[in-house]
Amino acid sequence: MNGNNSTTKSVGQNIRALRIQSGLSLKEAANHLGISTSSLSKIETGITDANLSRLEQIAHIFGVPLIQLWDPDIKNDGLLDSKLTIAKKKVFDLESEIAVFQRKVIFLYEKLHKQAGEFNHARV
Repeated sequence: MNGNNSTTKSVGQNIRALRIQSGLSLKEAANHLGISTSSLSKIETGITDANLSRLEQIAHIFGVPLIQLWDPDIKNDGLLDSKLTIAKKKVFDLESEIAVFQRKVIFLYEKLHKQAGEFNHARV
């Protein structure tokens, strides 16, 4: 990713706001992350783009869901958990439907293969 894009700067600004809100200095937050203060400063200013594992670590340190680094207005009020539960159920249901279709395809393939064998045997 390009460290100069507006999303990176926005995420960096949100990280800085969370750090200040948490009462941590740049040095303290950097120590928690195991990185230099200059590295964290570059993330906060959007000069450096953090990878996903680093963003997960930052979210964990500030006790917020990862999505909140992009949208600080999203709070962990259970709505995210509810939507996640619904999405997981939909995925499970779709996977179940796929399994049913796979079994039908296998059954039809075996039936067709058997009929083809009987047809070839009858021709001989």
